[in-house]
Amino acid sequence: MEASSDSLSDFEQARYAWQLPVSGFGLEGQRKLKNASVLVSRLGGVGGLVAYQLAAAGIGKLILAHAGNVKPSDLNRQLLMTHDWLGKPRIQSAVKRLHDLNPSVEIVGVPENVNKSNVEALVKQCDLIVDCAPLFDERFAMNDQAVLQQKPMVECAMYELEAQLTCFVPGTGPCLRCLIPEAPAGWTRQFPVFGAVSGSVACLAAMEAIKLIAGFGRPLIGQLLQYDLRDMSFAKLPYQRKDNCPCCSPLFNQSFR
Repeated sequence: MEASSDSLSDFEQARYAWQLPVSGFGLEGQRKLKNASVLVSRLGGVGGLVAYQLAAAGIGKLILAHAGNVKPSDLNRQLLMTHDWLGKPRIQSAVKRLHDLNPSVEIVGVPENVNKSNVEALVKQCDLIVDCAPLFDERFAMNDQAVLQQKPMVECAMYELEAQLTCFVPGTGPCLRCLIPEAPAGWTRQFPVFGAVSGSVACLAAMEAIKLIAGFGRPLIGQLLQYDLRDMSFAKLPYQRKDNCPCCSPLFNQSFR
């Protein structure tokens, strides 16, 4: 994620003129975004808006993984999907919408969900992961490869009117298995959701990714942001690396090599 020596074009400086003056960001931060690649797992109500915000901010490359075709039930929250695309592959709709927004972003569309057979290759292509997957098999697979390949990961999730967000930076803080050692019993892919709730945590996750890439602000490393939009309550809860974590503990790291 190191910045290139290439300067931003006049058009790029005009395009990003409203964010360049942000304290601690500037031209150097924008160059870092331009030269960075991000893997987003799933392009649903959370991941689709994460990808949208990163494309709008000027990320250089997006690797997007999502299988399946657009369904009517997607349309209350998946803003990269449209009514006229019903029955067609989600990934094609997402790539088209993002290219319409920012043609300069390189987009690799993968018509598969992250799984044990493709996760290593997908993580190798990126500088940072944003985990928006609903299932823990996917989330743990990305976490384990993030630790193994030393790539930061932004983790976000929501349910009904609640959401949570944190960041994992290997060697600096805990990992997902420190926070959630095992998948919760009875967890399923489908759950109650408003698009406004998934969109809220998606925008926060995109901002955490931007901060980690550009190297400014204070990302949520070792802190879990939780909020409930039913009563607009917010809390930041600290959590620590577990000495016996089977993934990120130096004692157990060899089991993932």
